[in-house]
Amino acid sequence: MTWQQFRERANVWLYDSKERALGTFQWLNVGVNLTALSVLAIYFGYPHDEGTAAGLFGVVKMSFGFYVLHYLIRILYHFQPRQLFRETWAEGLLMALLLVEGAGDLMFGKPFLGAALSSIPGITDASTLLVQGYLFIAILSEWMRKGSRLPKIRLPPAVIFILSFLALISVGTWLLTMPEMSTVAGGMPLVDAFFTATSATCVTGLMSVDTMTYFTTKGHWVLLILIQLGGLNFIAFGSFLALVAKFGVAVKQHDVIEDFVNSDNLLGSTGSLSKVVVWCLGLEAIGALALMVLWSQDVPFEHWSDRVFSSVFHSVSAFNNAGITLFTDGLAHPWVAHNWLVHWVITLLVFAGALGMVALFDLVDISKLKERMKQPWKTITFATKIALYFSLGLVALGTVAYAALEWHGTLEGMSGFGKFTTSVFQSVTRTSGFNTVDIGSVGMPMLFLLLVLMFIGASSSSTGGGIKTSTLAIVIADVWRTVRGSDHVQIFQRTVAPILRSRAYSVLLFFLVGNMVGIFALTLTEHALITQHGASFFDLAFEHVSAMGTVGLSTGITADLSAMGKIILSVAMFVGRVGTLTVAFAVGGRPLQSHFKYPEGHTMVG
Repeated sequence: MTWQQFRERANVWLYDSKERALGTFQWLNVGVNLTALSVLAIYFGYPHDEGTAAGLFGVVKMSFGFYVLHYLIRILYHFQPRQLFRETWAEGLLMALLLVEGAGDLMFGKPFLGAALSSIPGITDASTLLVQGYLFIAILSEWMRKGSRLPKIRLPPAVIFILSFLALISVGTWLLTMPEMSTVAGGMPLVDAFFTATSATCVTGLMSVDTMTYFTTKGHWVLLILIQLGGLNFIAFGSFLALVAKFGVAVKQHDVIEDFVNSDNLLGSTGSLSKVVVWCLGLEAIGALALMVLWSQDVPFEHWSDRVFSSVFHSVSAFNNAGITLFTDGLAHPWVAHNWLVHWVITLLVFAGALGMVALFDLVDISKLKERMKQPWKTITFATKIALYFSLGLVALGTVAYAALEWHGTLEGMSGFGKFTTSVFQSVTRTSGFNTVDIGSVGMPMLFLLLVLMFIGASSSSTGGGIKTSTLAIVIADVWRTVRGSDHVQIFQRTVAPILRSRAYSVLLFFLVGNMVGIFALTLTEHALITQHGASFFDLAFEHVSAMGTVGLSTGITADLSAMGKIILSVAMFVGRVGTLTVAFAVGGRPLQSHFKYPEGHTMVG
């Protein structure tokens, strides 16, 4: 019997059990991944003796055996093993490496590579780092594997997206309560951990504690990961698309999906998730390099690694419009309060993140630039014009207003360049929550204008929140059309479709009602804050609009909020982050087909 004949008979014999066996391993793979990551989190989040630590790491090492077994099972059930080897050669090499390292660990107590690295002067605990690296690479390779399928779970797309955000917040809350994440005895209280995890995941930046002194380095890493994973709303949605694509995305959903991926062709390469990820990470890396060079000597970094981490943290926080810093009082801290070049780097990162990747692609992508050079009559797209021109207009308005209203206030004593930098910075930060001055010291007129700017927010497909510049543009154009008695709503020589007007007014009403309900709730829960701590109704309104707009600016009352007040703001941050997406799915869902309409009604308006 030849090998080919043996394989054919084996395939026939295995065929009936193939689907059941591979399906079982799909579920097991999810469980093993979650178990290994949870054990690794416990390993780093709690203090352990040597025996407990070795036991926890043993569980992680056992997961490697499952990954190797899973790979072998796939080979066994594949009709053409050689083809599978060619298609998954990188994964195969990883599995072979895990086998070799596992043998070394069993025989000598250390993986071969870990033992070799530990012999190099200056490198300690290399085996621990290697095991972590192997784990993350193994899990990443499984999720990126071509043909990978999740267990069949049928849920509406919007529910899957919202649940993914809730899961990230829940995991972040659990991690932040661990003793090793904070400097307080016993770990961070549950309500504060939930509030902080929600703020970081929803890239809001409202903090009830001092980030600089309250968290350990491990806690700062958790915040960084939460900001990166939760901050890029369109990247999160792209990941969600990859998720639902494993169940199948109906063609009727493409129109709604396209609004948030904002690609010229959802099924093409122009809006691919990989391109967005590369651009985002690239811009964050450029920002981190610039910050690493420009930090002043006043910042007392203990090691070069602290300088690198601080640069990466602030670059990621800025591009994602999170507004969380590693300095007490934010960028108003004396170490960085007058470091104008750092302020400009943060400003550019915040503006780029608030502008949106779609607009950035259209403005600076090499292929787009070459196309416009060859065909000069082609201009930037309609969506880019709205994002760019309205963003620049709002920045200009905020800059002029801040300089005029705060010239003898928070700008007092600064140089001319410093006043200009601060005015631009605080105007741009309407979407991020960074501050280079004490917001509580800003005069009431400018605070009110900041509240309006926070309510408007950033552009569509960006990392910022608010009703978006596109909503503002459509509403203004519709009002102008009504005043002038025109037949159509027009912006930049383009007619706005009725469905877009409906979506704009839906989002506007959504934010208006949401803020009114939330502010009313705060007046019920924060009565003591007003009567005993001198806070005002405007402070509560400013705090809630900042939360729902995922901005993060505060007049200084966040730490004094009650537990219920923090929960209300957490709900506002979450709803402000995923609410517009849910509304868009509801508006863009399956249309109701009807072949009749009621008689038109008329009433006075206004």
